Amino acid sequence: MTTTDRATDWKLVIHGGAGVIERAQLERAPGKEREIRDGLGRALAAGAVLDGGGTALDAVDAAVRVLEDDPNFNAGHGAVMTYDGKIELDAAIMDGRTREAGAVTGVTATRNPIGLARQVMEASDHVMLGGDGADAFSRQQGLTQVNPSYFATDYRRSQIETFKASEISALDLEYRYGTVGAVALDSHGHVAAATSTGGMTGKRWNRIGDTPIIGAGTYADDRAGAVSATGSGEMFIRVGVAHEICARMRLLGEDATTAAETVMKEVAAIDGSGGVIVVTPRGEMVYSFNSAGMYRGKADANGRRVAIFGDEEQR
Repeated sequence: MTTTDRATDWKLVIHGGAGVIERAQLERAPGKEREIRDGLGRALAAGAVLDGGGTALDAVDAAVRVLEDDPNFNAGHGAVMTYDGKIELDAAIMDGRTREAGAVTGVTATRNPIGLARQVMEASDHVMLGGDGADAFSRQQGLTQVNPSYFATDYRRSQIETFKASEISALDLEYRYGTVGAVALDSHGHVAAATSTGGMTGKRWNRIGDTPIIGAGTYADDRAGAVSATGSGEMFIRVGVAHEICARMRLLGEDATTAAETVMKEVAAIDGSGGVIVVTPRGEMVYSFNSAGMYRGKADANGRRVAIFGDEEQR
């Protein structure tokens, strides 16, 4: 099959976090649901570079950047705050063609952390950089820097104040989730994954979740598929969610739905919640989540569609 023949086979799936997402909750903030759906739509539009023969890597990068710039999501501008009122950003990206990957954690001044993760992959000898070193590498590479206050929003300030005043556990369902991600299949048959997050509200001691850990929150392999996760990071790390899904598809021959749902059951068995998005070289586009809802969307040559609540179309 030639590249031209495959030109309509591209696929893109995105997520903007999972958790306690109910209609009544969004109805208390007039216009919020529309803002979120519009943000997901813009991310799908940005990732549609695939429609012109663009690469899966460029598509997931572009889609995640849009979500990082949207204050409705917990990544970049609008990220949650640590217990000390700071913002520490994590991101990862992986190319299924080569299995090259880049990740950053604890970033404080790079406007688009996903871009920094990609730079780690393409311009360094490493896979993961963290903290001051990641910030220094970002400046050296000439990436756009912002004052840390750029990431903060009034909503996140009020959220951390409520969190501290109520002494809510950092694992409380209302606060736990918030990650953005994208997976894509391009017309050349290659897949890629990208994930970005502000982490967990009220996190302490430079806590790191699954997002920047290759194989936990982010993974891509042309032999199987691409996965981006969102949820209770500690449990996703323990299960090795993203790699486990790809391994089941590659080694057991499972379809994407079976692999994703089986692994999410393992997450649930250790009291973990959240979800994953998956795309495969066969063209499968899958969501699987065990929370009340997940901000999500998918696109291909036939159009774009977004969803929020658990009772909306999932596949």
